[in-house]
Amino acid sequence: MVTKDTTLNELFEAARLSADTIVQSGENFMVKDLFRGVEWSRIPKGFRTKLGGMFFAYVSGEAKNSFEPVGKTPQNQQIYKKK
Repeated sequence: MVTKDTTLNELFEAARLSADTIVQSGENFMVKDLFRGVEWSRIPKGFRTKLGGMFFAYVSGEAKNSFEPVGKTPQNQQIYKKK
């Protein structure tokens, strides 16, 4: 559960776990899709930006065999695909 006290590392771990377990192979998703409903809006904007950067680095490095960046939305949000 996301609260005002949730750390950036906790948010990243929650996003990573959701991407690994909830997203199915072949599906496209954005980092905000990895959080339930209003949880995303509870995350401060600066944290959302940093979280996006951390997730991109994760996908580009450690998880490059599991996920790939496939483009961006008009709002400049990165779209990923689970392999």
